[in-house]
Amino acid sequence: MIAEEKKRAREQWGEDPCGEVHGREHEFGTREFFDAVERHRYHEYAPWMPALKGFDQFAVKRLLEVGCGMGTDLLQFARGGAKVTGVDLTPRSIEISRHHLLLYDQSGDFALTDAERLPFADESFDVVYSNGVLHHTPDTAGAVREVHRVLKPGGLARVMLYHRNSWNYWFDIIARHGLLRGELLRGNLPADIMSKYVEFNESGGRPLVKVYSRRQTRRLFSMFRDVKTDVAQLTREEFHFLGPLIPDNLFRRLARTICWNVIISARK
Repeated sequence: MIAEEKKRAREQWGEDPCGEVHGREHEFGTREFFDAVERHRYHEYAPWMPALKGFDQFAVKRLLEVGCGMGTDLLQFARGGAKVTGVDLTPRSIEISRHHLLLYDQSGDFALTDAERLPFADESFDVVYSNGVLHHTPDTAGAVREVHRVLKPGGLARVMLYHRNSWNYWFDIIARHGLLRGELLRGNLPADIMSKYVEFNESGGRPLVKVYSRRQTRRLFSMFRDVKTDVAQLTREEFHFLGPLIPDNLFRRLARTICWNVIISARK
């Protein structure tokens, strides 16, 4: 039987595929739709992603994406020459991803599965990639062990998790929603607040959401022989009226420490 948290995640992204809102001015599933989603993701929301995620670094390598969503990142790896496989917990995501790659004359393998129980033999992949997914599954540590298991010796895991020591967590979630809006006073835990506000969507799916410090991520990936962490994703808009007043050199320093994403690169 599937866990309640996984049911909520499946409901969330079955009804509201991640990034879909940014292509809504176009017919769903068309090139125009996917181009708009891609343009927002890599040019407006996170222009740091292509370089830091290494979309063009894995030509001819076998690459698995855990939680492929609509296949936006998976397509970039395929364009870079990787032999891609995408897995997801949500049937609709698999359908969309398969269609997405075919629409752009790229190919890949797909499977409907659980990140905590990957249906692959040991040492099957050169690279395992997962962006903003493993913090939604109940046994994140178990999912990381699965990533390690299916990687070949010397293989690379590149995983993004939400960052506990971030401005977004402490100001927006804890201070603004937790204290100023009274969520903590009403007995809600930080995890409840994140479930309500971080992944808000029209269907009210309320998925499980967790955050990790850089130290906690290194502990999660301790079975790997080499672990590096980076942080990214901080915008001036997150500081509201103070954003335009922050000097550039100070903002650059903040962007090296209190970003919302922690990206782990771990070598088996």
